[in-house]
Amino acid sequence: MQVVRDAVVAIHYTLKNDAGEVLDSSDGGEPLAYIQGGGNIIPGLEEALEGRGVGDKLDVSIPAEKAYGAHEPGLIQQVPRRHFGGTDVKPGMRFTAQTEQGQRQVVVTRVAGDMVTVDGNHPLAGQALHFAVEITEVRTATEEELAHGHVHGPGGHHH
Repeated sequence: MQVVRDAVVAIHYTLKNDAGEVLDSSDGGEPLAYIQGGGNIIPGLEEALEGRGVGDKLDVSIPAEKAYGAHEPGLIQQVPRRHFGGTDVKPGMRFTAQTEQGQRQVVVTRVAGDMVTVDGNHPLAGQALHFAVEITEVRTATEEELAHGHVHGPGGHHH
């Protein structure tokens, strides 16, 4: 079976940045399973895997636009410290912020006096991503998996 829309696909992968640093890998663990076309992985990687089959290995570079998008300066904001309640806010801390577009994860990048700088960009926004991928399984998704929008593990539904 080939990788097509609504197929469950399992891959082993290693993700690197432009500097060649490993950012993430399934090496030594279980393969990543997702539903092709379901928006579970970045669009550029879905496109690269389309039409491939079990055992295929590929190295693919995904531009930022087909990964986590461009780095948007408008998603960096300064917020008064009082908005964090009594939390001792430090750089690197993550929070969920309510925005006009809904909830968004933000990371604290700077704390200066009574102001906290937060960044709502994905940590990999603006970066090209480089994947080494091996397809280990392709199967038809179950109706339940398609209805829920994600792969269920061995033995059925687990959430």
